[in-house]
Amino acid sequence: MKVLLTGATGFIGSHLAEALLKKNYEVYCIVRNPAKLRFLQGLDVKIIQADCSDKNSLDKINWEFDYIFNLSGITKASHPEEFFQSNYIGTKNLIEIVVERCTQLKRFIHVSSLAAAGPCKNGIPVTEDTEPSPVSEYGKSKLLGEQAILYYKNHIPITIIRPPAVYGPKDIDFLAFFKMIKAGLVFYLTDGLYSMIYVDDLIEGIILASQSDKAIGEIFFIADSIPYSTHQIVSAISEALGKKPLKIKIPQEIGSFLIKVFQKFDKKSIINSDKLKELAQPCWVCSTKKAEHLLGYKTKINLKEGMEWTAKWYKMNHWI
Repeated sequence: MKVLLTGATGFIGSHLAEALLKKNYEVYCIVRNPAKLRFLQGLDVKIIQADCSDKNSLDKINWEFDYIFNLSGITKASHPEEFFQSNYIGTKNLIEIVVERCTQLKRFIHVSSLAAAGPCKNGIPVTEDTEPSPVSEYGKSKLLGEQAILYYKNHIPITIIRPPAVYGPKDIDFLAFFKMIKAGLVFYLTDGLYSMIYVDDLIEGIILASQSDKAIGEIFFIADSIPYSTHQIVSAISEALGKKPLKIKIPQEIGSFLIKVFQKFDKKSIINSDKLKELAQPCWVCSTKKAEHLLGYKTKINLKEGMEWTAKWYKMNHWI
């Protein structure tokens, strides 16, 4: 089976590439910048240099694929237009050419985000039927990407996956929290409640959905069925590092000011003004019942185990 994977140079994409190879798929990866292949080193993948935001570059590809996994996009940007260009225009370009040229396609899997649906209202977990209400520019751009895919749901077999916060080896975003806790200090804005998922569990869910006819034309939240509080997340990381950090809750106004100062030094950090819009929300919990009932999906790794394995990988690779 021939598989095309976008976003393969990233955290989740590289894990998916490795898992697909283990299942004996022939994996092709669209890569915008061939200089950024560190997570694909040693993997028997075939590189296609192209950019989903540039439709002309996609036109040169031989579109004979059985499965397409679309993980391309960005999670942080210095300007909202960058989110729109990558997460919406890039997705729209890809699906349009796939509909036109990929005649043997068995499934198009699009990996979106819980951010596209938005946070909980009144503490009620978000379901796939909840009216989307994204609060960040990132979330709005991911919702537009979903809409571009759903427009063609009667033309090709599509499935949309919405993960919550994803963590694990090679993740750069949670690394910031590991570094803070290792330094003995952690700042937080809200006593929140969050859906989470360890990267290996997410990969298993993505592949499971790609193989199930019940997933055609559907959206799924793939997450741990148990949500975790801010303090549980901090405690899990602290235990994994053997630290007892000082926890400091800061008002949103001060957090906003500090983030603006921080952004002057690092414009594309995960700690940014757009992310603040999400971090200020007290509840990011999604229901996993649909994936459990239709796909028989269940996570295997709990938060404590996942954070321990993540910490070990960071240490072994000298990230912390």
